[in-house]
Amino acid sequence: MAFPIVTITILLACIGFSLYAFSNRTVFEKYMFNAYAIKHFNQKYRFLSHAFLHSDYGHLMINMFVLYSFGGILEKAFFPQLFEKFSSLAYILLYTGGIYASSIVDYYRHKNNQYYNAVGASGAVSALVFSTILLSPTSNMGIIFIPFLKIPSWIFGLLYLAYSFYMDKRKGDSVAHGAHAWGAVFGFFFTGILDLIIANPNLEERVFVTFFKEILTVF
Repeated sequence: MAFPIVTITILLACIGFSLYAFSNRTVFEKYMFNAYAIKHFNQKYRFLSHAFLHSDYGHLMINMFVLYSFGGILEKAFFPQLFEKFSSLAYILLYTGGIYASSIVDYYRHKNNQYYNAVGASGAVSALVFSTILLSPTSNMGIIFIPFLKIPSWIFGLLYLAYSFYMDKRKGDSVAHGAHAWGAVFGFFFTGILDLIIANPNLEERVFVTFFKEILTVF
């Protein structure tokens, strides 16, 4: 399998920019997500730039671990088989689209709230995770802090979405749970729709069909 050059490039960019911003608060504040600044000062670059910043080392390490784990397998194995010569472009669009998809709801929620800020690649890596779930729904997936607990990825996906939407509605902490959820939803449907448009025509079935067939074999 090929070296995951796009994944490594994104990973290094996130690490480098985050580490630089840790020691430079001006840079951190200039590039973090702030819907008020996007709307009232036309700073649209914040939609993208905030995904390369992280709040602390733990936040950075978790996101980069998930990015490498899921991004690597998508870039090296699943996407080349599915999209062939368009695989790198599809992967970049998936990741970048996940950033924007995870931010748009919070933009409309907080466009007149100058105190709401967010950083992190969580929405984009959620898109990678749910793209993988679509393509391999019955593979076992562990929870990062409970590695011995393995469940089918499609069940993990349902639990993840239920938890994220519940916590987003409850608003009990400072984590952007809604961003995680909308990035995940984007990753799932973007991959499936792109498969309908440009996927390898020699594949026997489209991924949406395969996804539900694999789940139904469990019952």
